Amino acid sequence: MASQIHRRFTDDQVKLLLALYSKKAISLDQVLRQLECTRSRFYQLLKAYRHDPGEFTVAYGRNYPQHRLSKKIERAIREELEMDRQLIGDKETPLWGYNYASVRDEVARRLGCRLSAQTVRSRAKEWGFYIPRIKKDKSPPREVVTEAAGMLLQHDSSHHKWSPYTDKKWTLITTLDDYSRYLLYADFVESETAWAHIQAVESVLLSYGVGLAYYVDNHSIFRFVCHGGSLWQKQTKGTDQVLTQWKTVVQKCGMQVWHTLSAQAKGKIERPYRWLQDRIIRRCAREHVEEISQGRMVLQQELHRYNEQQVHSTTQEIPGIRLQKALKEGRSFFKPFKLLAPYQSTKDVFCLHESRKVNGYNQISWKGSIIPLPVSLPQGTEIELHVVPQADRVEVRLWLQEKVMKVIHFQNGVQF
Repeated sequence: MASQIHRRFTDDQVKLLLALYSKKAISLDQVLRQLECTRSRFYQLLKAYRHDPGEFTVAYGRNYPQHRLSKKIERAIREELEMDRQLIGDKETPLWGYNYASVRDEVARRLGCRLSAQTVRSRAKEWGFYIPRIKKDKSPPREVVTEAAGMLLQHDSSHHKWSPYTDKKWTLITTLDDYSRYLLYADFVESETAWAHIQAVESVLLSYGVGLAYYVDNHSIFRFVCHGGSLWQKQTKGTDQVLTQWKTVVQKCGMQVWHTLSAQAKGKIERPYRWLQDRIIRRCAREHVEEISQGRMVLQQELHRYNEQQVHSTTQEIPGIRLQKALKEGRSFFKPFKLLAPYQSTKDVFCLHESRKVNGYNQISWKGSIIPLPVSLPQGTEIELHVVPQADRVEVRLWLQEKVMKVIHFQNGVQF
């Protein structure tokens, strides 16, 4: 009511009440009941009246222009919201709600204006671009549980249709430092394979160092899980009695592997996924992204925004700043990656591991190709193969008694 005094009283009526109060003809409670305002507002009026009774007025005068959105800004907001509505309606696109912060950022970038997410939200509700959120009884804990960088690296993948202008689904592979929430690795691949995840491990360990443990789910790439025997098949190996290719590489680097017990336990990496997912899909739609190379460019730009510009809702810090602060203060489990004997190349660590037995002709076979051995070996001798897929060829390194005995290259299945 205090802001509406000028609508209910004239200047002379207010002056009279203030004069009577100054002469102690009426009490403070009586004045407040008449004016229907707060004590603070009354004392503001009294101070102005005593300073200059002749110039005193309660007329409402704005000393700054009222902020109203221009038609150009409103039109841009509506265009972004309409695009969101179409993406949400597409069953193949993993979006289930509007992202008003994303709309704000895009409109501000396009028009070079300042805009708040609340303004966008208010307009969206007014225009019908709104989906009520379903309240959940319980939510996973969001507090930080690790005390140092590199203590726990959360690794996961997400397989979706990332752009409405492509028929293909891409897989996003990421690695997140649990303490700083910094995304150490993020890349799109057309096909999710053990080799793609091994390349992610190689990138993280060579760029940031070896941490304490990887935290992953029970995907078959990360863990061998025995589902029990049946009438038709007898299981000879139990869960974790067989090392997967990815787990072999991680353990060879000196890191542990921890597995989640439930989907809720992956909440810390699911939130960055949702953030990236919302931003990337919308940008791919705006920029008509059709190829994975274009999608990678969008991903790297949004990755930079997440790591270096966005304040994380849980830590209340920018992930990049939080990570650097931890490294400077010595709160880090990261240590430089070092090749241990007998290895002399990273290709013998970050590779696919296989084995073959020598036949009676002093040869081994791999992928339908016969490979003669440089030295004579007894039949049945086991040869360890380190397979390194490359862009246009495959390198196979033959190991025996902790030494490289031969290196072979294949291109289109042909040995050269």
